[in-house]
Amino acid sequence: MDKENQTKRRGPLSDLRVIELGQLIAGPFCGQMFADMGADVIKVEPPGQGDPLRDWGREGFPLWWSVCARGKRCITLNLREPEGQDVLKQLVAGADFLIENFRPGTLEKWGLGYDALKAINPRLIMIRVSGYGQTGPYASRPGYASVGEAFGGVRYVMGEPDRKPSRAGISFGDSLAGLFSAFGALAALHHRDRTGEGQVIDTSIYESVLAFMEGLVPEFQFEGYTRERSGSVLPSIAPSNIYDGSDGMVIIAANQPTVFARLCKAIDRPELVEDPRFSTHAARGANMAELDAIINSWTVSRTIEDVERAMIAAEVPVGKVFRASDMLEDPHYKARESLVKVASERWPGMMQQNVVPKLSKTPGSIRWAGPDRLGQHTAEVLADLLDLTPDQVEKLQKSGIV
Repeated sequence: MDKENQTKRRGPLSDLRVIELGQLIAGPFCGQMFADMGADVIKVEPPGQGDPLRDWGREGFPLWWSVCARGKRCITLNLREPEGQDVLKQLVAGADFLIENFRPGTLEKWGLGYDALKAINPRLIMIRVSGYGQTGPYASRPGYASVGEAFGGVRYVMGEPDRKPSRAGISFGDSLAGLFSAFGALAALHHRDRTGEGQVIDTSIYESVLAFMEGLVPEFQFEGYTRERSGSVLPSIAPSNIYDGSDGMVIIAANQPTVFARLCKAIDRPELVEDPRFSTHAARGANMAELDAIINSWTVSRTIEDVERAMIAAEVPVGKVFRASDMLEDPHYKARESLVKVASERWPGMMQQNVVPKLSKTPGSIRWAGPDRLGQHTAEVLADLLDLTPDQVEKLQKSGIV
């Protein structure tokens, strides 16, 4: 990989340094967003084992790591030992943020709690991600994304009504927690710019999920209504579903009266607009299954391209249900560079999702895929930031600290 590309950071956060202690997904996803926007993200992993995400994926293809660790410098450091704790404290002295997603109390046990680190760097912003938060009776429980999604309410409403709740196929509870953590960190940075004070960001996975649950709680509180699983549709919202084409699946969303009228004309069924079963929003919701069957009978004999062409001409929202293969070939993806080629030693030509959002003046960028070798940047970081000599680094390596 191009060494210059690694060191020449660009983007709105290129003057910031982040120490990332997190493993797996929530903390590292937060760090990924900082790296995408130009920050110097130094990921700290335990010697000998590293982040378990390095090995996640189909056998022989641990590709997720290359996305989550992209743009970061990775070092090893044994935080269980006093010498390793001392090295971290030296790194923290010059950092803006520290991200961690250990079980609450772990850093305090190692003498690395916020009070200890704030004494070294009063401007430090500590981002703490956990399943249940840093306080409350459940704080000490282990909390993965799946548990947080259940506790936050989203798992109950996902899936078909006659089956147990399903999952989304991604660990989105972790990603939401990482997203909210980054948002909170930038709010804290704004406060620090005005006051000089650092602070703690306390993000729980379950509350990150809960924040996305729309009106679920007040609906029960004031109506006694409990949202249930409804498969691929939203109750009372029709037509808005996945329909079969002759060569795939397509979503059509036409639940507004004017849009529904255009849909009916496009499928040569203009009489449906006046049909008492479908003439009002409430009627369409009550007779959703019948309406979906009518629409599906029209789409099933047509290709997705034909369905899209007809719906676009009628100004009806429509979209193919995309897979990765579709994304790689789609002209809109290409025009917006939604996927970009990322420098990687192990996976040359790798395509990854681009930085979101797009900034017009100071866009972020992906400098390289996650480093393949454990501790790949240890010597470099310790020399650059702490002025350690090669002999000093070698001594730390021999003692198992790095």
